[in-house]
Amino acid sequence: MARYLELRRHTDNDGDVLTPEGVRSALEIGRALDGQYALLVSSGAQRATQTLACFACAFGRPIDGGLVVEPALRSGVEERWRAAYRAAGSGELSALRDADPELVDEDSELLAAGLRRILERIPEGGRALAVGHSPTNEAAVFGLTGELVAPVSKGAGVLLIDRSGDLASSPFP
Repeated sequence: MARYLELRRHTDNDGDVLTPEGVRSALEIGRALDGQYALLVSSGAQRATQTLACFACAFGRPIDGGLVVEPALRSGVEERWRAAYRAAGSGELSALRDADPELVDEDSELLAAGLRRILERIPEGGRALAVGHSPTNEAAVFGLTGELVAPVSKGAGVLLIDRSGDLASSPFP
């Protein structure tokens, strides 16, 4: 058996609030999702929680595990990530590692711990949907699997599959 975690990025925002386009996009994405989730997880940022709420509005059924916050999906050093992005000139994790290797290595481990906690909450054969941020979603995947994934666009994500501790990831729109 396996556990599945869809790790998505929030939709378009202005500060910590979704824009009207971000709300429309999140509702559209939510209508395309199958909604068969055991658990919904937010990083705790309003834009992430608001995106999840829009997704859930489109499901038309309750989520047994409800919506929980996993604070480790959000970096405690966001300004340092912004500085690394400015120095790298790119959101590619490999470029960010070149700009600030200590940041990426250390924060990837902390962010991965959040993913591990979520995976532990998913029942065997179950699926969870989490919404976080970029580039920290990509850093979390790196910390968990050692895989470098391309920058995730707003609303898109990465599917993590845990087969008894054997982890794999694949991007999806």
